[in-house]
Amino acid sequence: MLRIAVPNKGSLSGPAADMLHEAGYQQRRESKELRIVDPVNEVEFFYLRPRDIAIYVASGQLDIGITGRDLLIDSGADAEEILPLGFARSTFRFATKPGTVGGDLADLKGKTIATSYEGIVAKYLADHGIDASVVHLDGAVETAIQLGVAQVIADVVETGTSLRNAGLEVVGEPIMKSEAAVIRRTGAKPDDPKVQQFLRRLQGVLVARTYVMMDYDCRVEQLEKAVALTPGLESPTVSPLHNEGWVAVRAMVPAREAQRIMDDLYDIGARAILTTAIHACRL
Repeated sequence: MLRIAVPNKGSLSGPAADMLHEAGYQQRRESKELRIVDPVNEVEFFYLRPRDIAIYVASGQLDIGITGRDLLIDSGADAEEILPLGFARSTFRFATKPGTVGGDLADLKGKTIATSYEGIVAKYLADHGIDASVVHLDGAVETAIQLGVAQVIADVVETGTSLRNAGLEVVGEPIMKSEAAVIRRTGAKPDDPKVQQFLRRLQGVLVARTYVMMDYDCRVEQLEKAVALTPGLESPTVSPLHNEGWVAVRAMVPAREAQRIMDDLYDIGARAILTTAIHACRL
């Protein structure tokens, strides 16, 4: 039975549960449940603190887990990312009072940096050969500069509003960009059939969220132009209609471009243009 770690709370928990449900897996009904078994799919789910998941997976007690790339790197655990999941995206940046640090990374030398992600920041500084001190703080770190604990902070930056409200500005390039991901122990058997099936299901959910199915009718003489607009993943399906000179076309198209493609198809004479959601797929 495949043993999988899932976030039990926070911004990762809800989207992870939704994706697993869409992939056909049973999920817990109450937040107090710490473990459930899905006998049909031969999977056992363990609901753990997101920060602990990489540690459990690295120990080999659990086969794979879903956590944030930031939490994986910050943990220093002997685990690796095998599939990005496209949710819980975030960007890590340095920030400080205006005029304290220039745009060059070398300006961080000798500074004290406060962060809740000591592992990420320490690795970044080491990789770039920067000698600076790192202070670990839990929770919001914006006040660390005001209270004199540090000259610089490193934290998740979304809109930058909270930093501006604290009188701080972003400096330098992003430390890293994070998102939810499936992880496994480094060196684990890569072709485990149960793991591969799990990954295929999640990949199917990702594709289903990204694409829609588009159907339309067009005249044969416009088919090449139509197919150029809707090439599909391999090739569109084309079927003759009862009315001579017309064909029906079906292809997957990116959801974000669907409206534009429908307009372009209509302009070249296509009619009965429909889009439908994709709930699951295998590529």
